[in-house]
This record gives sequence, structure tokens and C-alpha cells, in this order.
Amino acid sequence: MTIRILLVDDQDLMRLGLAMVLGDVPDFSVVGEAADGESGVARAGELNPDVVLMDVRMPGVDGIEATRRIVADHPETRVIVLTTFDLDEYAFSGLNAGASGFLVKDAPADQLIAAVRAVHAGDAAVSPRVTKRMLELYGGSLPEQGATASDELASLSERERDVLVLVGEGLTNTEIAARLYLAESTVKTHVGRLLAKLELRDRIGAVILAHRSGLV
Repeated sequence: MTIRILLVDDQDLMRLGLAMVLGDVPDFSVVGEAADGESGVARAGELNPDVVLMDVRMPGVDGIEATRRIVADHPETRVIVLTTFDLDEYAFSGLNAGASGFLVKDAPADQLIAAVRAVHAGDAAVSPRVTKRMLELYGGSLPEQGATASDELASLSERERDVLVLVGEGLTNTEIAARLYLAESTVKTHVGRLLAKLELRDRIGAVILAHRSGLV
């Protein structure tokens, strides 16, 4: 299965570098590029990519607003926001806007490739350190993620609750499977069920909820 990728960045050299790295991966396909947020939203509508790599700092419509529009119009598309620093407060807003991942621009090629694969598979490409800092900065102002924790956590099975705790700790499905001695496919099923029960779009919402509810 080919993962279709859209690159949105106002720096030509940045887009070129990303295209060169991603173009060498057999199951990746860079289907388009855009130099600003407005064009990125339009290209996402035209191309229906699986993953968008989105710069946050662009003239006109920035990456935050572009991410919000893409996620709203194309819920199946996953967005990874790109920034200069891993604790960039501006980039955290991208996660709040619905991005599924967070990556520094100078990340090694293997991290970039792993992040694309992770968000495409339904994981979150955000380290626990970044998650903790995001919650410190925005914990009081982040919108509610689906139904309230007090009402909905009770609907989870014991195993789903265990999985939610590990998702909150930043573990991938593979890592959760190893920790709980389960098949990775079983973990994926549990994650899908808990997201549905908690009315969450993706793992970012689950991470936030796990921290807010005191599970992590």
C-alpha cells in the first residue's frame, strides 16, 4: 500500500529536501506540493493525500489554520506539523488544531519516515516530553476532546483502560503489544474501540484525555 504525501512549506529548499528523502522510500509517493497554507488546503482537496507535512510558519494562511481546515474537511487525512524547535509553543497549536504529529525540521530521515508511517497507521508522532509540555502550556485552554472523562472512562473495559494509559505515555501500538503481551492487531482493535467510545478523532485526543483524567 502506497502512502500518499503532500508537502506544504514556503521554503523551496525545504520542500525539495523532504521530497528527496521521502521519494526514496518504496511505499511513499509525494503527490503534490504547496508553498502556503491556502494552496495547501486547496491541494489537499484536489489530491486527497494520506499524510500532509505542514510547516506552521507561513505568510497568509499559516499552517495552524490550514491544518484546522484540512482536518475538518478531510478527517481521513493526517497532518504532521513541522517546526524549528520541538518545544515551539506555536507548533503546539497545530496539535490543538487537529494535527496527528509534530516534527522538527532538522529531524533525521529515519525519524521523518517513522513519523509518516506512525500517523498513517493511526499512531501519534509526538514524544512524551512534548506532550507533557503541551499540557502544561495549554491544559486549561484545550477544548474538550469528545465526551467528558468522568462519564466515558467507565465505559472502557479493563484492557481498553490499560491501553489508554500506555497511549497516554506515548507508546506506539508495537510497544503496547510488547508491554501487554498482546498481538499488535489486538492492540490496534483496542485503540480503535476506545477512541470510538470516548468520541476522539485520534491518539492525540487520547493522550490529552489520559493526562487530564489522571491516568498518566
